[in-house]
Amino acid sequence: MELLQRKEIWNITYTHALGETASWFFVQLRDNKKLYGRRDAKSGRVLVPPRAFSDQTLEPTTEWVEVGPGGQIETFTIVYEAFQNLPPPPYAFGFVMLDGADTAIGGFFRGLDLSDPEKAAEKLSVGTRVMTTFAEERIGDISDFWFELD
Repeated sequence: MELLQRKEIWNITYTHALGETASWFFVQLRDNKKLYGRRDAKSGRVLVPPRAFSDQTLEPTTEWVEVGPGGQIETFTIVYEAFQNLPPPPYAFGFVMLDGADTAIGGFFRGLDLSDPEKAAEKLSVGTRVMTTFAEERIGDISDFWFELD
């Protein structure tokens, strides 16, 4: 059987409600320059980004817990090719386990030279400490903060 390929281009823009939990998270980020998670009452885990329900116990989360601003890199990638609706390359993105959190949050890494991939990867190695930096003007979006090496 012959397997065919077809090129498809999807450009979809949509607006959706964030819900009570995500809305509260982004308002705190925008207005107070703080990051929060939600505690799973059954396991005690602090979920970041916050969820209304635990991914493990399926129980509602119960309380807000401030996390960070420090943390450590869990994983990263350095992007050298352009992608639609993303920053011009090169840029680094990854997941950080913020202090006080039990799950990692994604974000961009800034403030380091990405021109040499090997040297940049050494600086962004798993376990490296980072600090959260907040944009001066925030809009209540994941782009309102990024991570810099500590």
